[in-house]
Amino acid sequence: MAGSDPRRLVPRADVVLADPRLVDASEQLGKQVVKAVVGEALTRARLAEISPDDVADAAVAALPTAASALRRVINATGVLLHTNLGRAALSAAAMHAVATAAGATDVELDLATGRRARRGRAALDALAAAVPDAEDVHVVNNGAAALALVTSALAAGREVIISRGELVEIGDGFRIPDLLASAGARLREVGTTNRTKLEDYERAVGADTALVLKVHPSNFVLTGFTSSVSVDALATLGVPLVVDIGSGLLAPHPLLVDEPDARSALRAGAALVTASGDKLLGGPQCGLLLGRRDLVEVARRHPFARAMRVDKLTLAALEATLRGPRSPTVAALETSYDDLRARVDAIVARLTAASIDARCVDGDASIGGGGAPGVILASAAVSLPEPYFVALRTGEPPVVGRLRERRCLLDLIAVTPADDGDLTAAILAVAH
Repeated sequence: MAGSDPRRLVPRADVVLADPRLVDASEQLGKQVVKAVVGEALTRARLAEISPDDVADAAVAALPTAASALRRVINATGVLLHTNLGRAALSAAAMHAVATAAGATDVELDLATGRRARRGRAALDALAAAVPDAEDVHVVNNGAAALALVTSALAAGREVIISRGELVEIGDGFRIPDLLASAGARLREVGTTNRTKLEDYERAVGADTALVLKVHPSNFVLTGFTSSVSVDALATLGVPLVVDIGSGLLAPHPLLVDEPDARSALRAGAALVTASGDKLLGGPQCGLLLGRRDLVEVARRHPFARAMRVDKLTLAALEATLRGPRSPTVAALETSYDDLRARVDAIVARLTAASIDARCVDGDASIGGGGAPGVILASAAVSLPEPYFVALRTGEPPVVGRLRERRCLLDLIAVTPADDGDLTAAILAVAH
């Protein structure tokens, strides 16, 4: 009678774990991950959901593809730098550099002399070469850190003059005035929300002024009865001018005529420029400090600089982004509407041949990531019935689109041509 209960045939965990496929998986994913998956398969067998003979197969089928929970996502939202999707996608050169840097590297070692060398010197040299108007450069772990480090190093206990129209919230509830105050500075607000003039700054500058800060309102556009003061005018005030350009554009771009860039700000007289590396630059998350050598050195030697230090993976990706071929972000910006339309037409043709209600429509893509607000990029998208919106997002690989007029739109501007096949396969899988 006891032998008639199939649950008594459920194998022991150690027997299942000895399966060669699971032994190999333990080397790749870690023993704890594999044990957890095997435990779930054994539970299913005890509940008679699967046969005892199928436990190992079920465990292998349930294994994750990687030890990390992060999943590759196809960004078809039409937002080029989607914050929730990690902003800028790295180039192939940058990804290769990250893989190389994952092991032991010469990040702080001069191989010729065997002595300690400046950390990340190659990445810093690449950044300096990309912005020759900067006397010196430094890199920290994100854009907010760059501004916080500058404030702590140059303005702790002193005044920072800033326009009321530039006291912006930079995302997730974090606000520029709170950031500056936490770095030890006292804010001296000038002007009004919509209009600030040079004389407002002139009246505020005094013996306790550490610096003037100009912040680009990169995630909104203020129109109407407005005025602000240019960088070249602020540079005449006799105190260091720090310009936070936000989006990381190093030089002017013809499609982004209203977006500030580091080169122009420095040429106009900015003492320091701070920016992000994972936006329009198209690199990894990091914060850039560019400008006067003496001020960069003060920031570099500040105790907080150590806490904000970037790792070797970031340095490798940044250098490859600066020295290597154009990033996916730049490539997407420079892709023509005709090219996008041709790609969409090809995908729609395959889908309609499979009896899927797919259409080619014009897109209205945006930069995103707190950059170039109000700029609309001409693009093209695959239009599908609304149920595809959730089904694709929860598929493999996940494809994230957007809804418009009860249709799921998959915009191709942030999708590389190499991913068109995977995008099409994901749609076909959902349909069938």
